[in-house]
Amino acid sequence: MRVTELTKEEYNPYYKSYIDLLGDVELLDILTSQLRNFPQFLESLPEDKLHYAYAEGKWTIAEALIHVLDTERVFQYRALRFMRGDKTPLPGFDQDTFVPNSNADKRSKESIIEEYKAIRRSTIALYSNRKMKTLHNIGTASDSPMSVAALGFIICGHQKHHRNVIRERYL
Repeated sequence: MRVTELTKEEYNPYYKSYIDLLGDVELLDILTSQLRNFPQFLESLPEDKLHYAYAEGKWTIAEALIHVLDTERVFQYRALRFMRGDKTPLPGFDQDTFVPNSNADKRSKESIIEEYKAIRRSTIALYSNRKMKTLHNIGTASDSPMSVAALGFIICGHQKHHRNVIRERYL
């Protein structure tokens, strides 16, 4: 499925900027290409910058990266629930609670890379083993309709957003 096949009814407008970052890509292609190129980007980060924040009250690079991992896990879980036809409304999650409890300040670059690879392989497996019709299954998350496909594209766009922020503000 391609980004251009999504409808506006499949996600909250808040996520449009993440989806727009991707262009007209195919979902499994972008999931797979990010699995190849994001670890390379992480490898290129200077070790001394990992626990650096560009301003008071901003996350460190490590915290931003753990936030990307946490978000992918949460959105992957939502996708699984919606794929299976679960109509139970799912709550949002508070990133401002997650980040301080992430122990990012104790993480090495290598551990973050390995965790990223494991999570992304799991996301790819989830999306690879579904029927096309389930991509349009819609559930409710954070009080908004959300399709399985939109969740996959948002995972990718969210990652790209944070990669861009790291490049622009931290390096």
